[in-house]
Amino acid sequence: MTIHRLDLRRLVSDDDLKTLKGSFLDDGWVLHYLDKDVDVFDKDTGEKVLSFRKRRLDTRYPDNQINNFKKLAKASRGRGPSAGPIDPESAYWKKRTLIKTKKFTTGYLKPDGTPSKMSVNNQVFSTTIGYFNEIKGLGGKLPCRLSHYTQEFFQEYQRSIPFLEDISRWYRHTWRDAYQYQMYRAQKTPTYRIGKTPFSTVTVNRNFRTGLHKDSGDFGGVACLTVLEHGDYHGGIFLLPAFGIGINLREGDILCANVHEYHANTEIWTTPLQDEMNSQLQLKSPLIQENKDVGTAGIGMDYSRISLVCYLREKMIDCPTTT
Repeated sequence: MTIHRLDLRRLVSDDDLKTLKGSFLDDGWVLHYLDKDVDVFDKDTGEKVLSFRKRRLDTRYPDNQINNFKKLAKASRGRGPSAGPIDPESAYWKKRTLIKTKKFTTGYLKPDGTPSKMSVNNQVFSTTIGYFNEIKGLGGKLPCRLSHYTQEFFQEYQRSIPFLEDISRWYRHTWRDAYQYQMYRAQKTPTYRIGKTPFSTVTVNRNFRTGLHKDSGDFGGVACLTVLEHGDYHGGIFLLPAFGIGINLREGDILCANVHEYHANTEIWTTPLQDEMNSQLQLKSPLIQENKDVGTAGIGMDYSRISLVCYLREKMIDCPTTT
């Protein structure tokens, strides 16, 4: 099987992209549309940017993975610029009086008329599963632990581990240096590894068009991504605008990429024919029941695009080890 190689020069500087942080980008940023096995390198530095492989993952065996992850993408207002620009006319924000809105953050007035104590982002379906390092919480510090929804859906999480280990195997095969670098670090705190992977954590997103952002808080800068699908749709192209790259990441594909580069996704959309087909599919096999009136971005769709971002949290190294 041929693995293509692309050596590309950076087209846009980080300083220029920073001015678009939190913005939605469209297909006009795509000069190189990737839908086949490829490794991409920075032509000037020689550093790898990404490895992409089509249809390498079996999402149905031994378990249908969408059943394991469908309940794990919970609503969140803390996803920063990745949640996209605040739209006061959106279904979610139209019910609230906004104050101090700045691009992708906003405050709002509570029902009693007092201002909220913190700025928040658009409400999107996005949750982390696996392990968290110690963080400050209300009333004190939260220790290193399994995330809340991992504990709540622990059986589904356990059934997902062989699939996540398969992602890890392809990571090792396609980008050995980055894999070994993360694995060496992960093995220092084995209690907080997901199975036999170098990952401590997986971010689970559903029907979530990401605004332009860089990932932070991860170790090594490389994350592995894949998608689970229910129904049919167009779009959701993974963008690396600095290089003019657009990747058609679909179910069974695996993308290992430098997520310390600015990245985003294009709009997810459907045709009338897809809407009709998806509505029939949803009636036969309802994926999830939700209150559509809440207005969370991506709510009420008959299709589901669930993306998984697998990585090692940098501060897991500070967690206590067990003997």
